[in-house]
Amino acid sequence: MQTAADGIEDPLIREALALNAFEERRHKDVLHNMLRFYGIDIGAEPPYPAPPNAEWAYIKTGYGECFDSFFAFGLFALAKESGFFPAALVEVFEPVIQEEARHTLFFANWIAYASVNRPVWRRPAFRSRCLYALARKAVSRLQLAKGANANSDMTRRGHESIGIELSPRKFMELCLSENDRRMARYDPRLLRPEALPRMIRRARPLLGRAAS
Repeated sequence: MQTAADGIEDPLIREALALNAFEERRHKDVLHNMLRFYGIDIGAEPPYPAPPNAEWAYIKTGYGECFDSFFAFGLFALAKESGFFPAALVEVFEPVIQEEARHTLFFANWIAYASVNRPVWRRPAFRSRCLYALARKAVSRLQLAKGANANSDMTRRGHESIGIELSPRKFMELCLSENDRRMARYDPRLLRPEALPRMIRRARPLLGRAAS
């Protein structure tokens, strides 16, 4: 995110994306501190070389955040309501989760901004790249949901790990309501990340038959 911000000419957009980068580094520090507190060793931190194409890297990262945050909203609500997390831990991570909502909100509006600020003849190629990145993230998350990588499948197994049984449809409805609640804090004139919520709403009848 910081590398992408460094390449943006508009000072206000550059500042906003740099704030995202700062907050993501802070989220990493919060997680590291929690792991250290519980005595969990994750080894040395790898190097983070600058991506060769910062804008493309940000587009892929942004769509990944849209998917992961949507499901994290539901999982966090479940953990909070179940009492699985101590109240102090919930208090620490609540602003982290809300910041992720703001990051995806910014990303959705940045995509629109980046498109309209290109020459007309370059816009179709940019939108095609965005659709390609979105499709790649959708496929990867579907593979996780099918158990292709069960060890890291937070979406499918997350609520089971905190002792809550929930049908796929009920969980998706919770994610939708939490997504709407968190996004409602922001100016209604701003675009919302709609690709995944729209897909989930259309798939709800299928989820209901699968649960039955």
